[in-house]
Amino acid sequence: MKAKSLILAVFVCAIANAQNIDSVLNPVTVTASLQEMPASKTGRNIISISGAYFSRLPIHSIDDLLKYLPGVELQQRGPAGAQADIVIRGGTFQQVLVLLDGLRLNDPNTGHFSAYIPISPAEIERVEILKGAASGIYGSEAVGGVVQVITKTFTAKRNIAQQQVQIQANVGQYGMLGANAGAIYQKGNTAISGGILFNQANGQPQRGTYGFYNNKTASFSINQFLNQYWRLSFRTAYDLRDFSAQNFYTSFKSDTAKEKVTGYWNQLGLTYQKNKDQLQIDAGYKQTSDVFAFNSGSAPNENLSKLLQFAARYQHSFSSNTQLITGLQVQQKSILSNDRGNHQLIQSGLFLLLNQQLTEQLLVSGSIRLDHTQNIGAELVPQVNFSYKTGIVQWRGSLGKTIRQADFTERYNNYNKTLVTSGSIGNPDLKAETSFSYEFGVEVIVNSHWRISNTLFQRNQSGVIDWTPTPYHQMPRKSNLVATGSYALTSNIAKVNVTGWETDLKYLNQWSKGKRIMATAGLVWLDSKTFDAAPSFYLSSHAKLLVNSSLLYKTKYWQLSSNAIYKIRNAASSSAIAAELADNYFLLNAKFQVFLHQQKLACYLQADNLFNTSYSDLLGAVMPERWISIGIQLNL
Repeated sequence: MKAKSLILAVFVCAIANAQNIDSVLNPVTVTASLQEMPASKTGRNIISISGAYFSRLPIHSIDDLLKYLPGVELQQRGPAGAQADIVIRGGTFQQVLVLLDGLRLNDPNTGHFSAYIPISPAEIERVEILKGAASGIYGSEAVGGVVQVITKTFTAKRNIAQQQVQIQANVGQYGMLGANAGAIYQKGNTAISGGILFNQANGQPQRGTYGFYNNKTASFSINQFLNQYWRLSFRTAYDLRDFSAQNFYTSFKSDTAKEKVTGYWNQLGLTYQKNKDQLQIDAGYKQTSDVFAFNSGSAPNENLSKLLQFAARYQHSFSSNTQLITGLQVQQKSILSNDRGNHQLIQSGLFLLLNQQLTEQLLVSGSIRLDHTQNIGAELVPQVNFSYKTGIVQWRGSLGKTIRQADFTERYNNYNKTLVTSGSIGNPDLKAETSFSYEFGVEVIVNSHWRISNTLFQRNQSGVIDWTPTPYHQMPRKSNLVATGSYALTSNIAKVNVTGWETDLKYLNQWSKGKRIMATAGLVWLDSKTFDAAPSFYLSSHAKLLVNSSLLYKTKYWQLSSNAIYKIRNAASSSAIAAELADNYFLLNAKFQVFLHQQKLACYLQADNLFNTSYSDLLGAVMPERWISIGIQLNL
């Protein structure tokens, strides 16, 4: 009898372990299809990584989390959450949409703030990366891809009990202090969560200044099940980024800039679900204050941007094979600025999405969206995806149109100043970008350990918005400019085509006695062709070849993790600030952790930029050399 019980227990554990591995290699996602389904069935290339995995890696901030995800290029200007631009499939940083539990985070002022995600890493349930076109559902900005951060509170299940606490603190060179803490408590139908993220350092020496940063985030959320059908969710958050911004935006020697970005985020969600019907209503309010001082002798630019948004989505399942989803999204964007002026606009979109399982092997989804922007007009945006499974191979494909409207910086930068002797000039007459994206891919879950994904894609873009050097006599507005000035004007570039190949790998294995290994890796090759005589800045800044990876090896007593990047891109230089942008670099971060008490308490040693690589992601914005820190971590 005991032998039979032992065999049964082993069998049950084996099934549970296989299910856990499958959930990692082929996780459930909501970003691509707006309903829960395995990533392999969406017809899209989806990367989904759990928050628990992130907590073990050598990272300090949420942009560090994104930097090492397969196929994601993060162009950092400063460390530990100071500022970073998200690039997917060669799209500019304004061509990536960022969501927090379904609501848009992209700031109306500038895409440079897209990576300011106002929660702590300890609150993350998972991060989903959808690569490629998604404007058919989400509208503007969803060109290169979508990044969605999904939190523990907003995914809490009904009528369960849970308590989790995670605390991490570190100290290091150059006055580094850091803390990342989060907790969730649920009893019955109420889940409460909160978190803080703190990063501070005097910084490494730069030209006439130091690369300091002082970044803080605090958030609180609650999820209340009102009854078996209705659920109410709420989050409020505060986010502060105060940092050295030398040569973040210019290549002038006189640039010793500092910047302070303060944000407030409030989010409310109401969900109804019964039988075959689901209704989701979300509202959000974001306010961002940006104060930028070029140097100690200049008056600062002061910008206050606001984003008020509303979204409603209704889903009906006609059967297990057919689901229809329709939705409405409205955004009111505004800015008050001594540099850009005072402006406001409204964007809205209405979409329809059909997910249809035609056969056991073939699933097709199609969406169409009508997107409207005040004073600009309407765009019709279609998208279709398919997924077909044969054995262990999943074939998939997608084609669709994407759009992007200019932000307030692109339209009005330096527009409200009395005199601008040189610099970047906004263009109020910018039109919307449009593009058509095509992709074809294949995924293979080789066994319970390996998942391999390959995708060939192309994006043909028209009217792409970027900054181009423009002489004074060609400027459309000269009232506050000088004839001898050196300017860059935002323009709709005629045509840009991007062709690329990406390979994603995920490996997972675990043995008895607590040993576990997990690794992810991505390779992206890109070829961009611009059919315009005028050179532009951001369109040529992406990597031609990008390889990024993360590795975690865990035993009962210790743990080793690492992140690595290898990048090949266009070289550049500026004699004015003695800056070089090498045509390639390799970066490795490592973290060694020792468990002190039943794997709940640990101490660690971390080395950022272990091989002391001198590098920049953008010309002039120097990234730190080797940086050593030590810390403790508590998980309950």
